[in-house]
Amino acid sequence: QVQLVESGGGLVQAGGSLRLSCLASTLVYRSYAMGWFRQAPGKEREFAAAISWSGGSTYYAESVKGRFTISRDYAKNMVYLQMNSLKPEDTAVYYCAARLGNDVGIANSAAYNYWGQGTQVTVSS
Repeated sequence: QVQLVESGGGLVQAGGSLRLSCLASTLVYRSYAMGWFRQAPGKEREFAAAISWSGGSTYYAESVKGRFTISRDYAKNMVYLQMNSLKPEDTAVYYCAARLGNDVGIANSAAYNYWGQGTQVTVSS
């Protein structure tokens, strides 16, 4: 059974940091590109970051570039999103997602096959 389980969300002050974690089942993890998306109240789900199945390429939304870092640990089947210099506008539910295939359209949520349940990130001003 394919599973993605996020953790690490919480409440943090503006300027602070959080690290989100996503544990993936082995079947997904070894062959899939992994992404982080987020959805704020009343807004569409949007792309935040992604990493290729090999880990050799990373992609970021302009709004998080330079502040967020995505990485993966193959030994632990984990994907991480390190978030620094957080802003109130980063407040959202963050979702881990997995997709099979190359990196074309990696920022498109419709191209992802599996999703986690989400973890809430709240940044206070």
